[in-house]
Amino acid sequence: MHLLAVCAALTALAIGLSAWAGHIMFGVFFGVGLTLGLINALLVQRSVAAITADAHPLKRKMAVNSATRLLIITAIGLTIAWVFRPMGLGVVFGLALFQVVLVLSTALPVWKKIRTGDADNSPIPASIPAEIPKD
Repeated sequence: MHLLAVCAALTALAIGLSAWAGHIMFGVFFGVGLTLGLINALLVQRSVAAITADAHPLKRKMAVNSATRLLIITAIGLTIAWVFRPMGLGVVFGLALFQVVLVLSTALPVWKKIRTGDADNSPIPASIPAEIPKD
């Protein structure tokens, strides 16, 4: 829900700025790129939940799913950019900015938690050995 609000605000900002510059369709296509990125993120959550629900999740299944999804999203984005050029390039910029927003939305809370020193109140998870044995 947080990403949806950020994407909506960025789309409104992009449309406003591009309208001010006289190229409103660039802002619209920018919003389409952000929407494609958001759809991709939602599909990632769904596929991860489905694959990890199996008793023995396969890396290959996850890799094929990711590659297929990225191929389709990229094909849609590039097709829109090509058909509606030059303003359609806004889709590519929207997709790129969405990736930055996605990384920041996941990295900043972790970074903040590390800086405050609150690391789940456990020094080392049980699955990680305290000292790695040397050969």
